[in-house]
Amino acid sequence: MDFVKALSTDNLTAIKTAPKTDIHSHAFLSTRLENLEHWLGHSLERPPSKMRGLEGMMEYVNAVLSDHIITPDSFKFVASSGIRDAIQDGVVVLEMSFDIRLAEYYPDELIGVQSFLEALVEQYRTQVNLRPELGFPRTHADDPKLMALAHEAIELRLFQSIDLYSYEEACPPEAVKSLYAEARAAGMKLKAHVGEFGDAEEVQRTVEVLDLDEVQHGIAAAESVEVMRWLSENQIQLNVCPTSNVMLGGVSNLASHPIRVLFDYGVPVTINTDDLMIFGQSVSEEYRNLYQAGVFSAEELNDIRYASLTVLS
Repeated sequence: MDFVKALSTDNLTAIKTAPKTDIHSHAFLSTRLENLEHWLGHSLERPPSKMRGLEGMMEYVNAVLSDHIITPDSFKFVASSGIRDAIQDGVVVLEMSFDIRLAEYYPDELIGVQSFLEALVEQYRTQVNLRPELGFPRTHADDPKLMALAHEAIELRLFQSIDLYSYEEACPPEAVKSLYAEARAAGMKLKAHVGEFGDAEEVQRTVEVLDLDEVQHGIAAAESVEVMRWLSENQIQLNVCPTSNVMLGGVSNLASHPIRVLFDYGVPVTINTDDLMIFGQSVSEEYRNLYQAGVFSAEELNDIRYASLTVLS
């Protein structure tokens, strides 16, 4: 069954068999909560259906999840389980973000990270094109040790892309400009979280300051026709996570998600999971949800799916 028919007949099993990408996924929260519960041997409190932005999400993470996911063993389980979840969902290209603080788990720091990532890539090589991504938190832009580790990771060619995330107000893009310049020189893809909750102008400004290839979220760009036209003209892709946007309050409901407006203005968009442990929707389910909410036709969603594969091929 082809993808269009699978969507139109609500055949989730068939939807999952269609090749797709997930290029906005955070390793620390990348698997389903049920998988973590099974590994732990006990149940955990579910996340609220609506949270007060990133702050509300982190309140849940700190209260319920942190003690169970921040140890070396638990992180290794979550990351591996997240990769398996993606494979089962038909994801053939996975750009998974690994926070630079992962180096703290290893006495030899980045050498240990390198061994771990290389083993993951090799283990799943025949099932998915895993492309490890360097994740750097905005909240630590003034941490000289972490910044030095990030620069060293780029020099060692450990990652294929870089992402800046956490609270947008924690630091301006200029604070990491030298890091991104080095990543560009190393041939890495440049991404950053912006426009999840902020304004359209900051989306464009961040892209310009950091010379971004892609934006994680970026949905605030829909507030400005000029910014959307600029993104379209420069083919700056937005890696959107619809359920995340709704649950964190960036969007009131799925039916009114601005991905429709962005798409209509010619802005390249992809559909992704963000944090499967929190938001509980695979890429296939995100496609299905957008179709059932009337945001896109089955044909349009197939075009989005195909375009994401074509760009990454």
